[in-house]
Amino acid sequence: MVSEETLFDTVPELGDHLRAGRVTSEELTRAYLDRLERVGPKLNAVVTLTRDRALEAAKRADEELRNGTDRGPLHGIPYGVKDLIAVDGYETTWGAAPYRDQEFDYDATIIERFDEAGAVLVAKLAMVELAGGMGYSPDAMTFTGTGYTPWNTDVWSGGSSSGPGSATAAGLVGFSIGSETWGSIFSPSGNCGLSGLRPTYGVVSRYGAMALSYTMDKLGPMCRSAEGCRLVFETIAGPDPKDHTSVDKMETIHELAALPDTPKLATLESALDDEQFQRSMETLEEFAEIETVELPDLPYEETASTVLFAEAGSVFDDLIESGRVQELTSPQGSIGGYAYDTILAKDYVTANRVRRLVQKRLDETLAPYDAMVLPNRSIGGAANVAGLPGISIPNGFDDEGVPTALIFTGRAFADLKLVELAKEYQSRTDHVDYTDLLDTPLFEGESDSESETEAATASD
Repeated sequence: MVSEETLFDTVPELGDHLRAGRVTSEELTRAYLDRLERVGPKLNAVVTLTRDRALEAAKRADEELRNGTDRGPLHGIPYGVKDLIAVDGYETTWGAAPYRDQEFDYDATIIERFDEAGAVLVAKLAMVELAGGMGYSPDAMTFTGTGYTPWNTDVWSGGSSSGPGSATAAGLVGFSIGSETWGSIFSPSGNCGLSGLRPTYGVVSRYGAMALSYTMDKLGPMCRSAEGCRLVFETIAGPDPKDHTSVDKMETIHELAALPDTPKLATLESALDDEQFQRSMETLEEFAEIETVELPDLPYEETASTVLFAEAGSVFDDLIESGRVQELTSPQGSIGGYAYDTILAKDYVTANRVRRLVQKRLDETLAPYDAMVLPNRSIGGAANVAGLPGISIPNGFDDEGVPTALIFTGRAFADLKLVELAKEYQSRTDHVDYTDLLDTPLFEGESDSESETEAATASD
């Protein structure tokens, strides 16, 4: 039988349980599927359960482990993906009513890599329609309804990876995959108290994932620990011939991963006004040197928004031209920013020229340091338009009981170095205990789920 507490364990802990024989993958899978059905609707976190696929994969994982075949740290662990990732045989709705019945007859590369690793897909998770864009309202941005953080179900879970954020925090999946163009991993990771990794642009294949911005989109893990992010990242990262933007930089990423005895961190003077961040600084100063720097004076937000709007307008040209844009839950919020005819070609070209300068100047600023550390969502536009990696980790709660976050941003391909910094910080803190959610109204009436899951397993 799977205890409720086990469903909140981290990726490494779940792997230990499976290898020690304390639980089976099928038991975990049934427990998560049960939780997705019971709790998922309260959070508006779920679009589609992949039950048949999941149970088949879980039984196969158990048989392989019994026979001594171990595919790696994710073997047998149930997970969910944002519903912009193609899965053969299931709808991929992009969170938007016009695509509600859309199916692809292939798996995205990231799904193939999880299959090879023995992970078990249990759900397609909710998202802001068409991955949001700019200026959207969280109250009217998807046919699945507003996503809520499990810590306070009156508060938005964050977007556009709203379902992966709330489902992972609430123990509905072992881990999840979100996407980020401009804060869509960091926003829900922050609001839901997760560790969320935004990889360097091009390191993780996007083949089979909805495009929003060809030159800014990134797929990354959302987990209950930074170490979980590392294990998932190493499973999905690497070049893919089906994605011409993918790069072969894993050797460089591993070479850059090691931390010096005393890491050097940069921050901004303006960040020191944040009281939660000040407390985090005290912990960081236990093992790192921190200096304040100034960012070069460049139009980061304007550059990022011009690139995003122009490319999104191109992606959804058919939707706009056909008039089906009016079928969206929030036509103005979702696609209003993608009005391609408002972005002149000369402005897009100029933005990409400025972007090269942004990349150069940010790299020069970060070069003396192992990372820049800031409160949640700081310099999001700059880092995303430059294609830089980052990791968000929880660092406490605000007055509404909603988690707050700390962000590490690094130079290109410093993905695993950022994870190591996050792990060091987490080893010295205990900001989030996910099992605390069991004592909240969200889980009222859930005490019978263990026995029902056990009975369902026995009946099969």
